[in-house]
Amino acid sequence: MPVQTPPTMPGSRTLGSLPDFMKSPLELVLRANTQLGDVVHFVLGPPGLRQEIYGVYHPDGAEHVLAARSATNYRKDQVFYQEMRNLFGDGLVTSQDETWLRQKRFIQPLFTVKRVDGYAATMAEEIERFTVGWRSRSTGVVDLWTEMTSLTLPLAVRILFGDDAHTMVPILQSAFPVLNTAVRKRGIAPVKAPLHWPTPANRRIRAAQEQIYGVCDEIIAHRRANGVHSDDLVGRLVSARDSGEGLTDEEVRDQVMIFLLAGQETTSIALTFALWLLGRHPDVQARVREEADRVLTDSPTAAEIKSLTFTEMVVKEATRLFPPVPFIARNSAEDATVCGYALPAGAQIALSPWAIHRRPDIFANPHRFEPERFSAEREKSLHRYAWFPFGHGPRGCIGQHFAMLEATLALAYLVREFELVTPSGVPNLNVGITLLAPDGVPCYVRRRE
Repeated sequence: MPVQTPPTMPGSRTLGSLPDFMKSPLELVLRANTQLGDVVHFVLGPPGLRQEIYGVYHPDGAEHVLAARSATNYRKDQVFYQEMRNLFGDGLVTSQDETWLRQKRFIQPLFTVKRVDGYAATMAEEIERFTVGWRSRSTGVVDLWTEMTSLTLPLAVRILFGDDAHTMVPILQSAFPVLNTAVRKRGIAPVKAPLHWPTPANRRIRAAQEQIYGVCDEIIAHRRANGVHSDDLVGRLVSARDSGEGLTDEEVRDQVMIFLLAGQETTSIALTFALWLLGRHPDVQARVREEADRVLTDSPTAAEIKSLTFTEMVVKEATRLFPPVPFIARNSAEDATVCGYALPAGAQIALSPWAIHRRPDIFANPHRFEPERFSAEREKSLHRYAWFPFGHGPRGCIGQHFAMLEATLALAYLVREFELVTPSGVPNLNVGITLLAPDGVPCYVRRRE
C-alpha cells in the first residue's frame, strides 16, 4: 500500500482547529477519527505562529510509537513535556536518554510488585480514615472530583514522606492545580511570556512552585542531615545507590514532584469516574458490593485486593471510558510512517487513548459501560494497545500496579459502605496534563443500611 499524506482537519482560515481544540479537545479528536481516519493532521493557531500536530487513533499506531523497537525515534521533546520540565522538574516521566536510564535504574527497584504490595496496609488505613469522614456526614450530593483527591492525596503524600506527610497536604492542595493548569495553557498558547517575566500569571506559577519546592527540599535536607533512611519513598530515594552513586537532592525532588502528579492524580480520576459510573448502574454496583462483602477482611492484604477481580474489571472499564491521561505526546526525530501515513521529522504526535478506547471496531457499543470487557478471557483477545490508560512500552507508567491496587481497594471499601446514585447529565470535561472536570462530578451518597 502506498504511503499517504495524512488528511488535515478542516478549521478556521486564520486559526485552523485552535478554536475547536480550546472548546473541546476530546470531542475534536473523536470527530477527527470518525471523519478522517487513523492519522489526522491538525493546524493550530494563526499563520506564522502555528503548531502542527498529528493525531494517531489506531492501536497499531500507538504500538509503533511507544514500543521498544521504535521508541528511540519518538521523543519527549514536545512542548507540553518541556512545560512539565519547567514546572515539575525533570523526573522519570519527562526525562530522556541517559538521564532517564540513570533515573530508571534507581527507581525501578522501588516499584516492583512485591514492594508495592507492601503498601496494602497503608492504603487500607488511609482509605478507612477517609470512609470515617463520609460516615459522619449527612446523606447528600458530593463532588466526587474533590472527594477523591481528598482520599488519594494524603495517601500518596504519606507513602512519599511518611511522618512528614501532614505538612505537605494543604500546600499541595493549593499549589498543584496552579501548575497543572499552567502546563495546559502554556503548552497550547501560540505566544507565551517567558517564565522569568514578572507577569501576574508567572508570579502565581512561581509562588506555587516555590511552596512545593521549599517543603520538599526541607524534608530531603532533614533526611540527609540526620541520616534517616525511612521506609517511605523519599527515604528510599535518598538511600538508593547505583554502582555506589546516589541521587542528588534536586533529582530526589524532581522524582517526588512527578510521583505526586502521576501517582495521585491519575488514581483520583480513575476512582472519580468508577464511582460515577457505578452510580448510574446499580446492578454493577451491587456486584462490586457483593464481592467486597465476600472478600475483604478488616485488614486486607495485597492477595485479598487481587481477589477483587470484578472490582478490578470495573476500574479498567472506567479508565477505558475516562482515561486519566487522554493524550500522550511525542516528537518524531526522523521521517516516519505511521499506519501508512508519512510524518515529517520533527512532527508533534498526539496519541489518543480517549479516541482509541472508543473505537467501535475494537469495543462494541464503545460508549456503554461494560466491565465484562475486561474478564480474563475477553481481555486476552484485545490488541495490546487497545487499552493503555497508563501508557505502554518502556516509558509506560512505572506506578501502574500501585494505581490499580489502590483504586481497586478504595472502590471496594466505598461501595461496601455506601450507596451511590448519579444525577442525570454528563460532567463538563477538559484536558490539562490529565483529564479535568472543572465543574466537578456530582454524585448522591448515602450510608448503606
